[in-house]
Amino acid sequence: MKIHEYQAKGILKEFGVPVPRGILAATPDEAEKAARELGAAVCVVKAQIHAGGRGKGGGIKIAKSPAEARSLAEKMLSSKLATPQTGASGKTVRKVYIEEGLNIARELYLGAVIDRDTRKIVIMASSEGGMEIEEVAAKNPEKILKEYIDPAVGIRPFNVRNLVFGLGFGKDMIDKTAGFVNGVYNAFAGKDASLVEINPLVLTKEGNLVALDAKMNFDDNALFRHPEIMELRDVGEEESSEVEASKYDLSYIKLDGTIGNLVNGAGLAMATMDIIKFFGGDPANFLDVGGSATVEKVTQAFRIILRDRVDAILVNIFGGIMKCDVIAAGIVAAAKDTELKVPLVVRLSGTNVDMGKRIIAESGLKIISADTMKEAAEKVVAASKGKFSY
Repeated sequence: MKIHEYQAKGILKEFGVPVPRGILAATPDEAEKAARELGAAVCVVKAQIHAGGRGKGGGIKIAKSPAEARSLAEKMLSSKLATPQTGASGKTVRKVYIEEGLNIARELYLGAVIDRDTRKIVIMASSEGGMEIEEVAAKNPEKILKEYIDPAVGIRPFNVRNLVFGLGFGKDMIDKTAGFVNGVYNAFAGKDASLVEINPLVLTKEGNLVALDAKMNFDDNALFRHPEIMELRDVGEEESSEVEASKYDLSYIKLDGTIGNLVNGAGLAMATMDIIKFFGGDPANFLDVGGSATVEKVTQAFRIILRDRVDAILVNIFGGIMKCDVIAAGIVAAAKDTELKVPLVVRLSGTNVDMGKRIIAESGLKIISADTMKEAAEKVVAASKGKFSY
């Protein structure tokens, strides 16, 4: 789950991470009032959307007066902000964050993620703040510092010293850096985050470290432990199909292709997308119905897939806990209920597979059967291009 910048800063502040003073605004009048309350000579108007690269898209602007803050907010609010992460369609700006300006001496980068190979939390830092870390990694990998933290031990003094000297700081910055890094680490671990990114982390001319920007993502599987994080969810920022899928306990991610997928099991779903791509198709989604799909669940899955205006659909099921006859009955019912008009390829394997194939064969529907993943992928790609005849 993603949250907004202002929400991430609120969490970081709870853990002792210094952040600029800021006030959320939903109207131009509120933006002007916020700028007056901050009382800073310069303030920054920042569009609040779930995407990075806002500055490149015109979503971060400097205001030298409350009146200018109002004018900038008026232009941003309700507009579509396109960034490298949103694509050309952009996202609607519903809120802006009015933040005090700082005297910036240096821009740095600091982030925390999980390294699944080492099973540790990685604190990453770079002197190249303000740039996308992927770009730094590609062009100047030597400028990315990594400290691997064992959750059973936590941050050690040598981890902080490595970061301090690696970033070009002197000994006088050890205590401030230790406080900042420990705060970020504790927020990451304490809230079951999957990502904390501060870009830029700034060193002010007064010698302070401040999180000028902040991004936090959370492990969905751990949210039951954090109702306070769930309250921060902004469904208006999420893909509507993904929100609808979550109501039916469907794991769904919208993609850019034209071939819909309905699969049980995340690993099989990823393999299905890979083989579709291998044979020249483009997956329109990732959709895992799980191991306990019902007729209603399968029907809703079809409805969500069809929202994407796909050219064909592939159902790839391995029957273990989920029996093939049950899923076949769900497929037939869903196809009839949604009045399916695009080609449908079904590959069943596993428990009660013969019963499942018989249900599909006797349904009277134009359903294309396949016995292997290779055959299914070839058929659905051909069908999506109008090159398959029944």
